[in-house]
Amino acid sequence: MNESLLKKMTGVAVPLGALYTKESPAVGEFPSLKKFAAFCKSAGLKIIQLLPVNDTGTQSSPYSGLSAFALHPIYVCVKDLPEFSALCKSDKDFKAAYDSFVKEHPYKGRYDYQKILDKKIALLMCLYQTTDAAATGKPDAALASWIKKNDWIKAYAVYKNLKWKYMQATWKAWKKEDQVPGMEEIERRWSDKNLKKDQLFYAWLQMRAAEQFAEAAAAVKKAGIILKGDMPIMMNEDSADAWAHPEFFDHSLRAGSPVDGQNPAGQNWGFPTYNWKNLKAAGYSWWTDRLQSAQQYYQAYRLDHILGFFRIWAIPERETTALLGRSEPGSPIARAELEEAGFTKERIKWLSEPHVPTGDVDYFTWNHDASTKILETLAEKLPNEELWTFKSAVKGDKDIYEANFKGLCQGDAEQKIKDALAKKWRDRTLREIKKDKFIALWTYQDTYPWSTLNGEEKQKLQALVDSHRAKEEGLWKKQASDILKDLTASVEMVPCGEDLGVNLSAVPEVMGKNKILRLNVVRWSRDWGAQGSPYVPFEKYPELSVTTTSVHDSSTIRQWWNEEKESAAAFFNANKNIFAENALDQNNFSDFTEKTARAVLQAAASSASLWAIHPLQDFLYLQKKYWLADAKDERVNIPGEVSEFNWTYRMPASVEDLSADKSLLEEIIFLAKKRK
Repeated sequence: MNESLLKKMTGVAVPLGALYTKESPAVGEFPSLKKFAAFCKSAGLKIIQLLPVNDTGTQSSPYSGLSAFALHPIYVCVKDLPEFSALCKSDKDFKAAYDSFVKEHPYKGRYDYQKILDKKIALLMCLYQTTDAAATGKPDAALASWIKKNDWIKAYAVYKNLKWKYMQATWKAWKKEDQVPGMEEIERRWSDKNLKKDQLFYAWLQMRAAEQFAEAAAAVKKAGIILKGDMPIMMNEDSADAWAHPEFFDHSLRAGSPVDGQNPAGQNWGFPTYNWKNLKAAGYSWWTDRLQSAQQYYQAYRLDHILGFFRIWAIPERETTALLGRSEPGSPIARAELEEAGFTKERIKWLSEPHVPTGDVDYFTWNHDASTKILETLAEKLPNEELWTFKSAVKGDKDIYEANFKGLCQGDAEQKIKDALAKKWRDRTLREIKKDKFIALWTYQDTYPWSTLNGEEKQKLQALVDSHRAKEEGLWKKQASDILKDLTASVEMVPCGEDLGVNLSAVPEVMGKNKILRLNVVRWSRDWGAQGSPYVPFEKYPELSVTTTSVHDSSTIRQWWNEEKESAAAFFNANKNIFAENALDQNNFSDFTEKTARAVLQAAASSASLWAIHPLQDFLYLQKKYWLADAKDERVNIPGEVSEFNWTYRMPASVEDLSADKSLLEEIIFLAKKRK
């Protein structure tokens, strides 16, 4: 690691697509970074933090990657490509298509992700047709050299070409012979002369994208600014990596997070978990290759959801919620332990297998015979009881929702019955994850079977759960220590980790040992265990950390201040001196103003963290002319929503205009100097 970068600095976080220059009105592009770096230098900022810039296909979320290595074509500046000028002169149709693209996509507050991407891909394909590779099916010397240095491109190009053939459908919907080919078959397809021209398009495109990004990254570095990247911890199930390297992923499980106050069913992200055993056997090569590829551009990187390196919340693939998930690695309870604690075979069955009374379905059908027939599709009746257990063929609540009740219920009763059965499916205290091995649900104390236990039984089961969860912490620490030691040692980049909401003692310990900077979000940096949840004083922030006012998944400080009054008031009271310096007191602190922004940013500048990196939006609040009418429109992402709004934010003024705004520059310079 380059420890010379571990000093007090101020930076800005921005999605690349948000950058708006006079030459990139439609969407921010790799070359846009050059002018943005010039602005940052003038403002005294030393770090630019980007969201991930990897290819995400039809998904606008940068955390839903189709590749851990390939760059996103949407960020390629078409007119800067070496093939552009000649084709514009020789092909009127191409020039007309490009001019139409520019005209149809002027600057907007949000960009049209799919429309811009589709038009760019079409233009890029036209440019590719002018290359030797398109004409002969053989790469020229430059492309051949680039392919040799980037071996991952073969699987990616074969995969992308198949995606095109299958009209972007997930690889799990492809013909069987295309689903899990293996590296030997991928090499054969890569070398297939009939496929070569089409596949080389993706290699050529990635080479051109890498050239543009490398040139922009060099300009950032030359300006004396650190470029910081972002490494999503998980990969999309429908990705080139998960397709080409099934040995590194567990497709029977999905990653997510357990129940919390804002997520009563937990979070199911839909991404496969890792097979850490196989990754370790390979020397974590997939991960280290990924980091070394990123090091071509970045001097620092953020590890998303660093808790996932300790333990991942692993959910069965057929589940829609995260309620039946478990910690992986974990320490399951053996059947023998339960029996030794006095739980009989029948009692264990009661705790671990959901039971459905016929009456639960009768409530919706008012027809006992119909209820019986409905239950027979999914469950088996216990002898001499109006009680049912699910068939072994039911692997998750998806099987319940996909069941066909053949007209046995009317109106919305079918959906209500399926919801009720799914709720029963999840209502268990224990889950058998493999033969005679059980885990307790995260919410086991809220389940019906638990409520039927007597006091002694609860005490004994609680002791078993506590004992195994204590063992798990040691497993998590060991796993993360092994992985993160190898990952951080593989590159010179400064590592940072997103450790929000983590209360596991091993996390800060392992991060500190590997000199991974932690994350402190100002509004959430409170002592949640103390009375009144006081704010942690800025001077007590860890030195090896990054202070930030907001993150891409949160509101900006303006929306926070105006809509979360208790939190804002507590922050004001904890930092009265700084607010007083900005002429704000108890009588006029409530409405967010330019002075509020200045005070919040000034308070953050006083932290003991080495780095302070704030979203561009929060810096722009220093000048009201840059505010949007609705604060919600200044957000990057609203978690839990899938919409054209998310991830398509654009800055409200061009980089050129910001660079010419002396008043704004002076404000930011003042804050940057506070860090020294």
